[in-house]
Amino acid sequence: MSLNISTTPPATLLRRLAGLVYDAFLLFAISLGYGAVLLILRIIIIGIDGAPAVNPPLLLQWLGFIGLYIALSGYYVICWRKQGQTLGMKAWRLRLQQPDGTLATPTQCWKRCLAAPLSLSCLGIGYLWCLLPPANQCLHDRYTGTEVIVLPKTN
Repeated sequence: MSLNISTTPPATLLRRLAGLVYDAFLLFAISLGYGAVLLILRIIIIGIDGAPAVNPPLLLQWLGFIGLYIALSGYYVICWRKQGQTLGMKAWRLRLQQPDGTLATPTQCWKRCLAAPLSLSCLGIGYLWCLLPPANQCLHDRYTGTEVIVLPKTN
């Protein structure tokens, strides 16, 4: 689906953060589900009596963390590839797209999932970058060649 990009303004920082807060609730639920799956696997492998007493080796802890990161990123990639919006982005009428109005590619989505947390973790500098005119893009937007726009209101 391609939009008329001449009439779609770039998303403001406040709108982006509001969408991120909405998505945080869903990400929390995904994290709980992922933790439940890990707990069930632990109980199956070790048994219900021994599961709380055993600390997994560091390698397994890292694998669990990487799996969580992939699960959370997968939510974003699936949503962005399907219609360019997560649930939080829908609520705030935001859409991720390429500058020509087409949906982001899988590579752009995965790169964005790697770059956006870094933009946020560096004191939010990558997000504050969108306050600078003329493009009003975050650093991860520039890095991935994508943009977040505000969709027009529908009646």
